[in-house]
Amino acid sequence: MSKIGEKPITIGEKTKVTLNKQNVFIKGPEGEITIAVPSTLEIKIDDKLIYIKRKDNSNKTKALHGLFRQLISNAVVGVEKLWQKRLEVVGTGYNVKLQGEDLVFKLGYSHPVIFKKVEGVKFQVEGANKVVVLGVDKQLVGQVAYQIKMLKRPDVYKGKGIRFEGEKLRIKPGKKVKAAGSVK
Repeated sequence: MSKIGEKPITIGEKTKVTLNKQNVFIKGPEGEITIAVPSTLEIKIDDKLIYIKRKDNSNKTKALHGLFRQLISNAVVGVEKLWQKRLEVVGTGYNVKLQGEDLVFKLGYSHPVIFKKVEGVKFQVEGANKVVVLGVDKQLVGQVAYQIKMLKRPDVYKGKGIRFEGEKLRIKPGKKVKAAGSVK
């Protein structure tokens, strides 16, 4: 089993953590988040550290121990400095712009695609082809970024579409390459 649950979580200077029964409230300069912890785990806050202890040693409790330690840690980091996912729009004529708080994409369809604002997430557009998704909740930021990517998945033959920044695509050879290699 992983020992990640045993590590204490360090609370930053500007972050305030309060405990109410099995709910952990984390508030910082960037926002706030609440995490409901299962009753099999016990949470203690000392000075600027959070400790998470197990009440029993069942396999399920051990798994939840590491999971909730990491969820609380991610929340503490997120309220201090927003989580972000960067996406790029690749393709001739493909672009994105911010209209109010919504994203408007031109992705080769006959109409622009509008991605509505999601509560708890902010959007930034850099240039005409880069999108930054920002938020306190790491899971929500990743989920929204993936939903944006699915508007136009990267094409494996031409490389066009929306992809995460730095994502490598293996471009497949087309029919012409296959036909040229099979000359008799």
